[in-house]
Amino acid sequence: MSIRQIVCCGAYCKTCRPFKDGACLGCKPGYDTGERDISKAKCKIKICCIKREYNTCADCPEINSCPTINEFYTKNGYKYGKCKQVTQFIRENE
Repeated sequence: MSIRQIVCCGAYCKTCRPFKDGACLGCKPGYDTGERDISKAKCKIKICCIKREYNTCADCPEINSCPTINEFYTKNGYKYGKCKQVTQFIRENE
């Protein structure tokens, strides 16, 4: 597993059905090379993370006060809590 497969919010690409089916390119590949245009992205989390050149939101010193990522983490559903756990793990172990 590479940090490129863990997206900005803490999700892991290889557990995502659209990614596995080839319907999704993932959140990060192509922006660093210019193949993809960040101004066309819709995800606020991804836009912020990539523009600030962070691997994930775990790299951001403002994560605890960020309304965008914290709103995402408080949504109902198992995956949102898991994404938050991954981000916290990265912060503590990187």
